[in-house]
Amino acid sequence: MTTTPETPAPPTSPNRVQPMQQPSAPMGAQAMVLAAGRGERMRPLTDVLPKPLLPVLGQPLMHWPMQALARGGFTRQMVNTAWLGEKIVQQLGDEITWPGLPKVQIGYSHEGQDFGQALETAGGIVRALPQLAEVFWVVAGDVFAPDFVFSPVAVQAFAKRGTLAHLWLVPNPAHNTGGDFGLSATGQVLNLPKGSAGCDYTFSTIALYQKSFFDHSGLSAGNPQGVPLALAPLLRAAMDRGQVSGEIFSGAWTDVGTPDRLAQLNASADRPIA
Repeated sequence: MTTTPETPAPPTSPNRVQPMQQPSAPMGAQAMVLAAGRGERMRPLTDVLPKPLLPVLGQPLMHWPMQALARGGFTRQMVNTAWLGEKIVQQLGDEITWPGLPKVQIGYSHEGQDFGQALETAGGIVRALPQLAEVFWVVAGDVFAPDFVFSPVAVQAFAKRGTLAHLWLVPNPAHNTGGDFGLSATGQVLNLPKGSAGCDYTFSTIALYQKSFFDHSGLSAGNPQGVPLALAPLLRAAMDRGQVSGEIFSGAWTDVGTPDRLAQLNASADRPIA
């Protein structure tokens, strides 16, 4: 599970939102799109544009997962922001409609504006948790997986399985040959050391969570203090308790983590704009 160091974002306005103000979102947001990171490895491109807004095949990168969610009927979406977050708001607004897709209602958790920094993945999710549905999707806004289907059937199957998180894993790419996790024959995600036998898969960033997964985070509800917290340790602890299931995603998948990968994606892929 690759991560990018996050740099605190400067306040975008002299009238900063006070930390105790909760994020705004449509009632019971069904998905959270992560868009708060600095994107250090993508510099200088991300000096002027947040990584989720970098163009991929003619549209901002984060539009791809947001459209796929809308295609599956998940039209209440939460976006967290920090670095250059105002540009994300300018791009998306409070609602957006793409041709042939239902209207998407968008809420925001402005971590940079509220706290002066991104809260890392788990800290950001807990911050937004009061506005999320009991079961919700999370996907990184800087990952390109155009074939992934966000399905209500997957949500129903997850609920029946009874685990607290369900991850989609991809075969280890060239930039993460040591892998993140293993996967048992019964669909349990395994906490294995990177590079060990069986650590054959990388976390795609696409997952379903029960709200109760974050009961073990150690953070107060809504993370009012704005405490940064990584997701990987929480996932590994939950795996050790047998509470994380998963499956393999075999479709096209790119972690758009470097300018070279972005250029290769735009040069080699031949897909219509949704």
